[in-house]
Amino acid sequence: MSLSTTLLLGLIAGGTIVIGLPVGRLRRPAPRLRALLNAMAVGVLIFLVWDVLSHAWDPVDAALASVHAGHGGLGSATGYGLLFAAGLSVGLLSLLGYENWMASRVRRRSSAPASSPGPGTMSVHQNASTWNAISTWSTAKRLSLLIAVGIGLHNFAEGLAIGQSAASGEVSLATMLVIGFALHNATEGFGIVAPLAGDLDEHGVPHRPSWPFLLGMAAIGGGPTFVGTALGHSFTSVAVSIVFLTLAAGSILYVVVQLLGVAAKSGYKSLLVYGLLIGLLAGFLTDAIVSAAGA
Repeated sequence: MSLSTTLLLGLIAGGTIVIGLPVGRLRRPAPRLRALLNAMAVGVLIFLVWDVLSHAWDPVDAALASVHAGHGGLGSATGYGLLFAAGLSVGLLSLLGYENWMASRVRRRSSAPASSPGPGTMSVHQNASTWNAISTWSTAKRLSLLIAVGIGLHNFAEGLAIGQSAASGEVSLATMLVIGFALHNATEGFGIVAPLAGDLDEHGVPHRPSWPFLLGMAAIGGGPTFVGTALGHSFTSVAVSIVFLTLAAGSILYVVVQLLGVAAKSGYKSLLVYGLLIGLLAGFLTDAIVSAAGA
């Protein structure tokens, strides 16, 4: 399959993430609806953690099986295992560090007296403008960004699978992967914006995210599918796949903990259970299409 056709497939697979974005612009979602949407997002993300970790562990498991069968040494298993542990640790702990750092910036910003910048400070303000802008976001918007980052790492690995299948001439497999991942990404888009449905100000008025913000989150979450497809068409690397999968798993796991905290505060225990079940089943349903391709 040609590179241009492969890139088009990668664009389609990643682009469907925009399907779930309109949920973030619901005007006045009822509290019960907000709780259900949040729980469904948690269900989808829990499935992704399982899916990502299982794929990342496969090379380690295969290497250990080879050792048991007497066909290889412990070198590959140890190397893959270390990459697995390192990626998972960095993915989880880096978001913890980022959140703590961003929280300190928010506290400093809220406590600092208003003043005009003095001479010579313009370049500093310009360099820090991006982080200052993010520090003014609501908690829901920052959580949405974290979800998009975690899903983007996961989708990069999916793009690698599409590109590698196309490069090896397995057209039917690549096509089925695109269909499956496209359905997958549609549910992931919903997971990104679900926290935004409950984004309220101090007066209880909902914040509706702008379309540029939503499209930016879609680019962060879905764009890596396209990038991974391009790279996967050029080379194959089990080690790179393990690194990105475990980084994604650690990032998504951190977000799941955050969302569970939000869900626990809602007080709708039954809706939490129903939403978790719906999200999990949606994840497994879309994954079944990928499995049908033999991937």
